Order: sequence, then structure tokens, then C-alpha cells
Amino acid sequence: MNPPLPRRESTDDRRQAIALAARDLIVEKGFEGLRTRDIAERVGINIATLHYHVPSKEALIRLVAENLRDGFIAQAATEDRQGLSPMRQLELEFDDYAELLGDRKGLLSAMTELMERARRDPVVKAAVQPLVANWRRITQDILAAGRLSGDFRPDLDPAPAAQMLVSALIGFSKSPDPTPDNFTRLRAELVRAVRNPDRPLAPKDPSA
Repeated sequence: MNPPLPRRESTDDRRQAIALAARDLIVEKGFEGLRTRDIAERVGINIATLHYHVPSKEALIRLVAENLRDGFIAQAATEDRQGLSPMRQLELEFDDYAELLGDRKGLLSAMTELMERARRDPVVKAAVQPLVANWRRITQDILAAGRLSGDFRPDLDPAPAAQMLVSALIGFSKSPDPTPDNFTRLRAELVRAVRNPDRPLAPKDPSA
């Protein structure tokens, strides 16, 4: 009996490996230090194969952005948010961010590097902008629902408030001391800025 043929890596698997390698290299060396030969070496392919899957700089950046998007979606899907109060949904957004500072730090670090590069690179900006815009939209929807439910201030303007929260979190990731303790303090102030002062905070669930 002939031995089974080795499994051929699918195109999706190969593209995923390229995206992860590029993302890791961005974190390790910064965007300026990203080199296609280093990506190919880390994945275990030659440059020609790499260029087959990502034929241009634009294609590579789009692939990394898609990988980041999928990572954020997978993170959010770990807990069902349907039917939760807007305040609880906002708390989960902060929980997700705290996780990005710890166990999922690679996601946040790569995103931060790309956002920094996006200020002067239109290709990177075009890839990253939809991720940030979606983050703001999700936050704005939570704030708008919370204003209606009474969780948040009745005079809250959801769009600029969402911009404030997202900008604060982006800024914190680049601050000199982005420790868990400092994030806890920032989180408390951000909640205080949007919550309805006439509604008491729900007690913490000890099993959460």
C-alpha cells in the first residue's frame, strides 16, 4: 500500500500564513522594517510564491488588514452580546480592549503600527480606515441605544462620544505606560463620561 500523499496547503491556508508572518514582522520590526524576503522565509516559501499570493504592496497590506479584521471579529464572537444592555455591551468592548493589552497584544500592536504608518501612506490608510470606522460605528450604535434605554446621559451625542472613546483607546495603546492598572483608571473615567448619573451602576456579577 502506497503511503498517503502529503496534504497540499490550500490557497487560504497559505494566505493566512503570509498574513500572520507579515503581522508578526510589523510588530517586531515596525512597518519600515517589513521585507517580503523575511515574510517568505518565515512562511517557508520562495519570493515567487509569495508574489503569486500577494502581487503588490497594496495586496499585502489589504491581506494584513483582513487578518486583523478577522481577529477582532473572532474576539468579539467569544461572547454573545444579543439581548445585553448597552452598558454591558460597552463594558464588553472595554474587556476586549483589555485583552488586546494582554493575551492578544499582537493584534493591537500590529493595528497601532499600521495606524501610525497610515498618516503618511495612502495605501495603508485605505486599508486601515475601514477597521477604525467600523469600531467607531459599533461604539456609536451602543451609545445611541444606551441613550434611549437610559443607561447613558440623555444629552449624549453618540457620534462625537464614539469618536472620543475610540480615540482615547487608540491613544492609550501608544502611551508611555499602557499598564492594566492605568487602563482600569482610564476605563472608569470613560464610563463616567457617558453614563447616566441618575441611574445607579448594576452590581458586578461575581461569576463574570
